[in-house]
Amino acid sequence: MSQKQMVTIDGNTAAAYVAHATNEVIAIYPITPSSPMGELSDIYSANGRKNIYGTVPDVVEMQSEGGASGAVHGALTTGALTTTFTASQGLLLMLPNMYKISGELTSAVFHIAARALANQALSIFGDHTDVMSARTTGWAMLSSNNVQEVMDFALISQAATLETRIPFLHFFDGFRTSHEIRKVEEIPYEIMQEMIDDKLVQAHRARGLNPENPMIRGTSQNPDVFFAARESVNRYYNATPDAVQKCMDKFAKLTGREYKLFEYFGSAKADRIIILMGSAADTVEETVETLNAAGENVGILKVRLFRPFSIAHLVAAIPDSVSKIAVLEMTKEPGSLGEPLYEDIRTAVGEEMSGGSAKFKTYPKIVGGRFGLGLQNHGVTPAMIKSVYDNLKAEHPKNHFTIGIIDDVTNTSLPWDPEWLVDTSGVHQAMFYGLGSDGTVGANKNSIKIIGDSTDNAAQGYFVYDSKKAGAITVSHLRFGKKKIKSAYLIQNADF
Repeated sequence: MSQKQMVTIDGNTAAAYVAHATNEVIAIYPITPSSPMGELSDIYSANGRKNIYGTVPDVVEMQSEGGASGAVHGALTTGALTTTFTASQGLLLMLPNMYKISGELTSAVFHIAARALANQALSIFGDHTDVMSARTTGWAMLSSNNVQEVMDFALISQAATLETRIPFLHFFDGFRTSHEIRKVEEIPYEIMQEMIDDKLVQAHRARGLNPENPMIRGTSQNPDVFFAARESVNRYYNATPDAVQKCMDKFAKLTGREYKLFEYFGSAKADRIIILMGSAADTVEETVETLNAAGENVGILKVRLFRPFSIAHLVAAIPDSVSKIAVLEMTKEPGSLGEPLYEDIRTAVGEEMSGGSAKFKTYPKIVGGRFGLGLQNHGVTPAMIKSVYDNLKAEHPKNHFTIGIIDDVTNTSLPWDPEWLVDTSGVHQAMFYGLGSDGTVGANKNSIKIIGDSTDNAAQGYFVYDSKKAGAITVSHLRFGKKKIKSAYLIQNADF
């Protein structure tokens, strides 16, 4: 294990750092909040920064996200290691090429700063509506919860896609994680080189279309073979969960940071758990610590690999004592029985029980809820999470609920006590107010980077400004201290 190098960066920078180092071609088109990933990659190449293969990646800006994904597909088909970055409607414009890339079993990673889709209105802020719209494309989907995980999973997904030939969507919460500054451990190039198997890279290149080694791809198929050919990919998807865990285990040996496909945190005797993915996982973990210290038995199950969904890994991670489950999601599917993860958990438990497994003695009560659409309140608070656990105490917990808003029309919302706070002692919290374009946000970004880079403190910076940009009020939220920071929400009781 090499000497630790700590850096104070945001999530976009963490993803771009690894993506640029592990690819040869990067086709980009800007869209908020993913644009900095492409911008940074362009800067790196313009400055002559080489990747781990000793070449400077070609960065090309296209005229739309559809063009970017088409360029990616073309470059991949030649055998080049290729990536892109996008969000929201930009991701939707990439879907046709994504179906082709996965259908042709082509290794690739797209990095997504997950963002709301325009429906009743446009929102530039984060939720999971865009990535959920891509879940039928056949891409593996890996979720990062914080800036450290963005860097780590960017590398793990790159290693896993070469191992499995399944393309990966690596996603993290737009604006909350993509723009949040945290002090993290940088992955050196030597570890990236150890994670990426040269033989798999050569195999990827050898599959490229080449007149010296001709093969056929992108054909038309008639009904006599299309169905059977479509089913031929099953063995690749069946092998993917174990392959991703293998990459995670290899990464743990190299860095000391361990990850699981489904990662449990909390009481070993928990009767109530929350299942979710995204930046709120850190906040739930912080809440679990507080509630269990007060005598409760609760936990959180963090979903890392959302696709392909592994029932075996999910069931193994749930404590035997669990009888009630709340599934929280940052998306809404009007007209469905429930949101995607809720439906998956329900189906997984049902299949496990119908298969005769002894894991669940009785069918657990499972409810689903929505939160954080359009990055509502810039992050769910511990008080809101406590309300979800309290709801599970009821004999008949409210299902299909919302948390974080007051829905007095269809009455979906759970009440919460905004006065309920977790202990933040050991972490200094400061808020700075300004007007858009007055330099306050820039100054505070520099401040938290100086604290992170020049001291041994943990550091976090988050900056609130709206889509009007100049002239509107901005608020900078800075946290630092000796204690690990898990608070992925706005400061509620500032020291300054």
